[in-house]
Amino acid sequence: MLKRRKTMLVKVGGVKIGSAAPVVIQSMTKVPTVNIARCIRQINQLVRAGCRLVRIAVPTRADTAAFAKIVQKVTVPLIADVHFSPNRAIEAIEAGAAKVRLNPGNIKKRESILRIIDAAKMHKTAIRIGVNEASIRDLKTGDVPMAKRIALMLSEMKKYVRLFENRDFTQLVLSAKSSNSLRTIAINRRIAEVFNYPIHLGLTHAGLPEDALIPSAIALGTLLAEGIGDTIRVSAAGNPVVEAETAKQILITLGLYERTSPELIVCPTCARSQIDVVKLARRVKKALTGIDKPLRIAVMGCIVNGPGEAADADLAICAAKNKACIYRNGRKISVVPENKIIPALLKELQNF
Repeated sequence: MLKRRKTMLVKVGGVKIGSAAPVVIQSMTKVPTVNIARCIRQINQLVRAGCRLVRIAVPTRADTAAFAKIVQKVTVPLIADVHFSPNRAIEAIEAGAAKVRLNPGNIKKRESILRIIDAAKMHKTAIRIGVNEASIRDLKTGDVPMAKRIALMLSEMKKYVRLFENRDFTQLVLSAKSSNSLRTIAINRRIAEVFNYPIHLGLTHAGLPEDALIPSAIALGTLLAEGIGDTIRVSAAGNPVVEAETAKQILITLGLYERTSPELIVCPTCARSQIDVVKLARRVKKALTGIDKPLRIAVMGCIVNGPGEAADADLAICAAKNKACIYRNGRKISVVPENKIIPALLKELQNF
């Protein structure tokens, strides 16, 4: 189990964030907030996918009015995403937001920030201070060295945090995001050194799901492996359920979440293969649908290296020409013809 960096504990509704609690998955709705029914439906989809917090954009007064109604219809704590308007932040707090996300690059007036702090204290609402590289004026050109970028982002964070601490408000979650994986890693390492507040991890506008996967896994996975990060969001264009599923897979891979469904491992195939391994693996994956046991299932394309490489699997299929050997915990238990592979696998799964 990875050793996590020690932080303060922050309560967001009924959800605890910090090193004393599991890493929390969150995502964001992507339908108009004023369309209350669609918004609630998407929130419920995200909860089923593993989100324990959901963020909603509230750019207008109509959105905060809708937010107040949505809060009453869902079971998960909601985060209000506020851009430029202090009034929207206060309206969201009064509407029942469990947390409000503020961007120091967008809300800068001291009096406005203090109004938000006082409202948050009154309603016991947590605040996420989210420094976004793209919203800092001096970073809007591409020729700023990384060291200067990190220094400017950290300076923004320090100034904002100081206002909250001077007002005796410490229910804070911090985040600093970039669209660049290396810069995201670097700034969050510095924040972890300077502050002991929980950190929300994310990579901004990472791209389409297929393009966002690797940069997100590198940035978030690196930081989590170092013990940094208490809540995460994978940002990808399109269906937010994909974000939640990707985040969960990152946490499972790092041992921060327990697996609750089978893990399928498949050899990359080579010239020894005498069977269509990819086709077989897809058939196996389909057969595993609905099984809620954390089993390790291997599909190997040969009987030469396959048995050794799949020795730690609960069940393994090592295929040869027109047949396959079935292994259970590294021991061969049967040889079956190609057309009997899936039935044989399902029969063995019943024994677990």
